[in-house]
Amino acid sequence: MLLSGIKVVEVGQALAGPLAGVIMADMGADVIKIEKPDGGDDGRGWGPPFVEGTSVFFHAMNRNKRSVTLDIKDAGDVEKLKALVGEADILIQNLRPGIVDELGIGPDVMMKVNPRLIYCSIWAFGHTGPMRGNPGFDPLLQAFGAVMTLTGRPEDPPTFQAPAINDKATGMWCVIGALAALQQRHRTGKGCVIDTSLFEAAVAWVETQINGYKVTGTVPPRHGTGSANLVPYQIFETADRPVCIAAGNPRLFAKFCQVMGHPEWVDDERFSTGPKRSENRKALVGLIEPILRTATRAEWIERFEAAGVPVAPLNDIPELVASEQMAAMDMARTLPGRGLEVIGLPFSIDKERPRPTRGAPKLGEHNDEVFGTFEAAADGDD
Repeated sequence: MLLSGIKVVEVGQALAGPLAGVIMADMGADVIKIEKPDGGDDGRGWGPPFVEGTSVFFHAMNRNKRSVTLDIKDAGDVEKLKALVGEADILIQNLRPGIVDELGIGPDVMMKVNPRLIYCSIWAFGHTGPMRGNPGFDPLLQAFGAVMTLTGRPEDPPTFQAPAINDKATGMWCVIGALAALQQRHRTGKGCVIDTSLFEAAVAWVETQINGYKVTGTVPPRHGTGSANLVPYQIFETADRPVCIAAGNPRLFAKFCQVMGHPEWVDDERFSTGPKRSENRKALVGLIEPILRTATRAEWIERFEAAGVPVAPLNDIPELVASEQMAAMDMARTLPGRGLEVIGLPFSIDKERPRPTRGAPKLGEHNDEVFGTFEAAADGDD
């Protein structure tokens, strides 16, 4: 595996930190998850559904890890954590802002313990600024980060994205930074500090809209299921079920017009260029909608696919799970020992998606296995 031989200490809970950890674990790293003795990671209770008394969410985000319990408010347990960090390559923490410094487990301390350590902090609103101490959860950052004002139809209230987009993005940015730091350490022999946050991830999602606003001064409007700039590039109703069409360039628009039976639209002054189609969105969509309602979704998909026009059905979760493409991509992974299926990492290595070698750990399951090595070493010193 790509990260075999890399040891990661994960001091955190919920989603962003554990996601960073599970990505590394699935790639072969030995990830030791630090949990509080009283209840462990809050994510254990984030259900329903539950399997064996633990949330499916926790099973998915903590497969392939080892769990040990430490009370990091206890000086003795902090020393145990330092001993683990002394042998680690990467530390990931997403604790409440300020707590790592209060407890004496911040980067200055830990990198004295291990100068080769890559210390990764996942914050809510960032490592500096007036809001650095604020707690943060994904909905708060969807609100503060303006993504809610860009989602949905103009007449709708601000709309929440169901997936935890900021938590997940932050976990991935953490991994990207850590892997880059590993490469730097190969050259320099020294570790470094990686900081990322839900705020930075939120800003990154809306960078196109921010850049446009800075140039034009125009507040970006909402466009429902459509693109801000490309037309036709949205969900349309058919005679039975919705379909998504993405004819996002002149070549595809010409093919789209042929399928619709109106090749003359290409030369229509209102629709002859991408900017003009965007400017005259209402007129063009008004011509498209009644035509698409004359046939079923399956019929339109067949026609558009034959012409090379990008098209897709609007699936719900059961339809997605049952799709042939889902099966062909082999994205489900069965957790050993439990028979529970979860979605694996969204990439393959030499055409093989990483497979979990162990399920999510029970709370403190590996205390003896992990701490026993230190106790044995201490006995040997005597």
